[in-house]
Amino acid sequence: MNAESWSKCDVDHSMTDPRTSKPYPGNEAGYALSAKRPSRPFPPPFVSLPTTSFSDPLTTYRPRRQDPNSRYEPHVNGRLIRGVTNGDDAVVASRNFLGVNDGVGAWADKERGHAALWSRLIAHFHDLAVERMLIEEPNSADSKELDPIGFLQEAYEMTTGATGRAKGILGTTTAVSALLHWKSKTNSKEEPSHPSEFTPVLHVTTIGDCKVLVIRPSATDTDTGPIIFRTKEQWHWFDCPKQLGSNSKDTPRGDAVCDSIDLREGDVVIAMSDGVTDNLWENEICNVVLENLQRDGKDGRGGGSDYDNMGPMVDVAIAVRNAAKEVAEDPFSESPYMERAVDEGLPIEGGEC
Repeated sequence: MNAESWSKCDVDHSMTDPRTSKPYPGNEAGYALSAKRPSRPFPPPFVSLPTTSFSDPLTTYRPRRQDPNSRYEPHVNGRLIRGVTNGDDAVVASRNFLGVNDGVGAWADKERGHAALWSRLIAHFHDLAVERMLIEEPNSADSKELDPIGFLQEAYEMTTGATGRAKGILGTTTAVSALLHWKSKTNSKEEPSHPSEFTPVLHVTTIGDCKVLVIRPSATDTDTGPIIFRTKEQWHWFDCPKQLGSNSKDTPRGDAVCDSIDLREGDVVIAMSDGVTDNLWENEICNVVLENLQRDGKDGRGGGSDYDNMGPMVDVAIAVRNAAKEVAEDPFSESPYMERAVDEGLPIEGGEC
């Protein structure tokens, strides 16, 4: 199960376009992971296996802690593969982009099945596409002109090409992403030069059953409550979500959904795999988030001890993961997964591990 979180959406002057020195919206990010099973090792050519020849130098193998560009770290197209693998899943997190990809575990039974690689490559190429838009392209577009589904389509095509060249590596993954950008408050197409001239906008792209919630802590007393946005899962049938990859007809252009949400300072964005949403209802996730934010505010802590005080959003992600894991490991608990299964006439109890 994967949980990623953002908070304190604001205009951060330390996060600027290197060409124009104009500010982008910024945030604090954190993630927490828990795998159902270990990931299947990535195959060549994405990694190079240690030498077995006595004619090669014994110092060929250099762990990443010694050499971040070691050839034994996963590479594609000459680059280190971005993101983090968690079982069959992958996550990527930065100040402006979150991605959670849930690899389909059934591929572990196939000889060439590598769901973990598929989910990680989608995350890698997706992050690269977003970075190119934010950093490399001159005159980044207003949010009204962005094509978030196009970024996922590019990632899908690049992953299909990379796995195809590697002799048909098989796998599928669901995907959800959240891209933080801006829109101008005026009709001008030029980038705004001052925070008062633009509104932060979140672009959420979904295919499958991973989920994004946007929580506004300041809205707890309103009629709609603190959850101001939620994605909707996409299913073919029970326990078979829409997915990208081998033998699937689903594509980003044909099946992905993109939503855009205006944000305010202090909003919290949670991106989750179904390992969280199968075990916790939305109100439970929201309560965990708000309780942790409240506690961090009261005791003045800056982050989670498990991650060397990297920030309060790490605390939030860890708390959401732990709450979901507790339900998943309890055979007598009630869960959203059990509820859906009962609706389908299936005698399932407890959480989904």
